[in-house]
Amino acid sequence: QVQLVESGGGLVPPGGSLTLSCSISGFTLDPFAIGWFRQAPGKEREGVSCILGRLGSTLYADSVKGRFTISRDKAKNAVYLQINSLKPEDTAVYYCATAPAQLIAANNAFATQFYDNWGQGTQVTVSS
Repeated sequence: QVQLVESGGGLVPPGGSLTLSCSISGFTLDPFAIGWFRQAPGKEREGVSCILGRLGSTLYADSVKGRFTISRDKAKNAVYLQINSLKPEDTAVYYCATAPAQLIAANNAFATQFYDNWGQGTQVTVSS
């Protein structure tokens, strides 16, 4: 049974940093793309970053490039999202999700319809 559990969210002042974790059970990482998405109140879910394939290729949404870093630890079967220079507009519930790696490319990495397993989310609130 595939299970994803996010953690690491919290209340952070603007300019602060967080590292979110996605612990994955039920499969190994290599055949899958692992994406991080976020959803703010009243807004659609948007993809922010993705890591995929045996080599761990990474992709980022333009809105987070330079501030977000995705990584993975195969030994721990976990994926991380480091977020620096947090802004109030980063406030959202952050989700990790999996998709078969062969379906994901640069032009569809954040299309939610390809992701079939989702975690429950972790809240990130950026406020002073």
